[in-house]
Amino acid sequence: MKPKTIIGLVLLVGFTFLMLRSFGESVGGYMTFTEAAEQDAYAHVVGEWVQAQPTTYDREANVFSFWMKDEDGAVREVRYLNPKPANFEDAEQVVIEGRMEGDAFTAEHILIKCPSKYNDEREFEAAEPAAPTQPTSL
Repeated sequence: MKPKTIIGLVLLVGFTFLMLRSFGESVGGYMTFTEAAEQDAYAHVVGEWVQAQPTTYDREANVFSFWMKDEDGAVREVRYLNPKPANFEDAEQVVIEGRMEGDAFTAEHILIKCPSKYNDEREFEAAEPAAPTQPTSL
């Protein structure tokens, strides 16, 4: 093989190794609050906003905080280092990305799953059709 080909292959293998290694470290996967605390890893936690608990926004620190219940039923405070996301109150489900810091979860990203705008259309499609009418003659 030519030296340029060998150098190119070595660089390609090295780049691929570094990319896979850094990607693996940055993506933690879906976890519960307990698993995220035990593994001290960057995690995605799926849950529901606990509306009975207070939500706050500190303008000076730019921190929005709320309480969330994960899929195992654990309730933790979530601190999001940005303003409250749009449509937060309409959320059916919340996915947060970040790390556990003590008893609270510090979120870097929040994904909001809102009710489907197509629910009304599904109800319309499921409705029984009206009785057919007889054509009238003129």
